[in-house]
Amino acid sequence: MKAAVFHKVGDISVDNVDDPVIEHPRDALIKVTSTAICGSDLHIYDGFFPQLKDQIMGHEFMGIIEEVGSGVSNLKKGDRVVVPFPIACGHCYFCNHGLQPHCENSNPEHYGPEGGLMEGRGGALFGYTDLYGGYPGGQAEYVRVPFADYGLRKVPDLLRDEQVLFLTDIFPTGWSAIDWGNLKGGETVAIFGSGPVGLMAQKAAWIRGAGRVIAIDPVNYRLERAKKVNKVETLNPHEVDVVEAIRQMTNGRGADVCVDAVGVEAERSFLDKMKAVINFEKGSIKVIELCIKAVRRGGIVSVVGVYGTPYDNFPIHSLVDKGLSMRFGQAPVQNYIDELFQLVEQDRVVLDDIISHVLPLSEASHAYDIFKNKEDDCVKVVLKP
Repeated sequence: MKAAVFHKVGDISVDNVDDPVIEHPRDALIKVTSTAICGSDLHIYDGFFPQLKDQIMGHEFMGIIEEVGSGVSNLKKGDRVVVPFPIACGHCYFCNHGLQPHCENSNPEHYGPEGGLMEGRGGALFGYTDLYGGYPGGQAEYVRVPFADYGLRKVPDLLRDEQVLFLTDIFPTGWSAIDWGNLKGGETVAIFGSGPVGLMAQKAAWIRGAGRVIAIDPVNYRLERAKKVNKVETLNPHEVDVVEAIRQMTNGRGADVCVDAVGVEAERSFLDKMKAVINFEKGSIKVIELCIKAVRRGGIVSVVGVYGTPYDNFPIHSLVDKGLSMRFGQAPVQNYIDELFQLVEQDRVVLDDIISHVLPLSEASHAYDIFKNKEDDCVKVVLKP
């Protein structure tokens, strides 16, 4: 089959690889009909998360079941399904507590309680390095899905792929960011990053009752997309001091909730990059720092941007003085997906209005290039095998 394969930093090509096969009774084989490139894929592409071996990329995908293992009784060949990006067994302690990204059984070689740099990692993710299980991802013609009887969700025939594809990751991730913000209604929510996850967090904020949603991004075409599809207020850090602007918009207090939807690959100055080299850091916590400054006293900072190394000078003093709450992590997709499916079916949310490019899988290398470099007004790429 054809698949988008990571070889080394900056090198992803579409190669011929072996077809997947059923390996466990709870497996299913999926013929992929749509898949997408996520900002998290760039963490591997750019070397922020180490991967020494070839890796089939992608964790946002859906398709049609070709075959199921002997232990799968709730699905059959021909079912159209979406695939949550965390690989979870459905019966361990963490799965039973709605914390599927921490599944105890999906990442046996590297799993543990420590959360260390190279060991003691969380549960497995599709297409996301050997540290997270080494499972082949969904930017391919076919995929093996473990624990299919627990994770897969059937798609009604009336819904197009693009309407539900983002239930695999970015909408549940944006939803998590807002859910963790404990909105009661009427809050001001400032969302740093208007890439795909930030756009989804904006949608979630309105649904959950925000009174005001502010989008922050250094790229104007992404802010224009945010205004067009989500009717938010926008700030560009190249044009204004965003922390001061947010305070001025909130009677000097700051936002009730700040969301970091950027993560490790925030835009950085030369001095920021030099500091990271000296301290053996990957990327920057610049956006977390901005969130901590921009949130009001007693507010909540919700972090769904991905970070992979320790950072020097973390502003813990501000957390203490301001009495802040913070929440980090991967989205527990299986915990949210049924509720979010209903929002799509009831036309309470539109997810496909963030798509800027639909390309064949054969153009994956080009797609990564324009997505990484923010060329051709690229916001979100869907690939068709």
